[in-house]
Amino acid sequence: MEGTSAHRGVHWDGAVNAWRIAGDVYRMGRHEWVTESGWQQMYDDGVRTVIDLRASRERRLRDTDPQVPDEAKARIDVVHCPTEDPDHSDFGELFGPYLKDPAQYGDYLHLFGDKIAAVFKAIAASPGKVVVHCSAGRDRSGVIAVMLQRLAGAGDEEIVHGYELAARGINERHRTHGAPHAHDPYLSQDDLEVMRTSRREGLRAFLGSLDVVGFLTAHGVSDPEFAAVRVKLGVVRQD
Repeated sequence: MEGTSAHRGVHWDGAVNAWRIAGDVYRMGRHEWVTESGWQQMYDDGVRTVIDLRASRERRLRDTDPQVPDEAKARIDVVHCPTEDPDHSDFGELFGPYLKDPAQYGDYLHLFGDKIAAVFKAIAASPGKVVVHCSAGRDRSGVIAVMLQRLAGAGDEEIVHGYELAARGINERHRTHGAPHAHDPYLSQDDLEVMRTSRREGLRAFLGSLDVVGFLTAHGVSDPEFAAVRVKLGVVRQD
């Protein structure tokens, strides 16, 4: 088996929390942070599809975002594939203002199974290398990354390490640029370690109950789609 190395940082100008998950699949925060040069770098690296996991109302420019001409992004397909419905009647009770803890991942999959499966169908159908992103690049993209890593054969500690890299990455962004809201402030190193300890245990518990193939199969992901995702992940199947 190949392609199961731990998350590795990638450097596209402006990209926040950008990591290679496995094979030809990457994760990051908002694509609006990427500069014109960054879009060119993504293209030069073989990226042809960006899958946006956010709800529709989150997909807007902020005053501080770089100005990027449409033609600079035209060669990369941006696919909107939200993982959630934030207006669902159970959303606030289960997740608060948003998904922010791996201990919530099981409930998230239960509530939004078809939407999660749609992301994997989109990955399977995507040409070239693929980037999945949410807002911070931590939890919604984290759910997808965890499942992809499991499909790629990663063990628990490697998966936990990937989550911790993403948590540190967005916390560093908050340190240098300010947190966008009070729900997710910049944390000191001591506070970050307390948070990481708690979330590490929540993620391990989630991994103990996770059957990626069974879950996705139950939500309509076909054998050819699994095969296509595994190709993206660089997994070599032994017959």
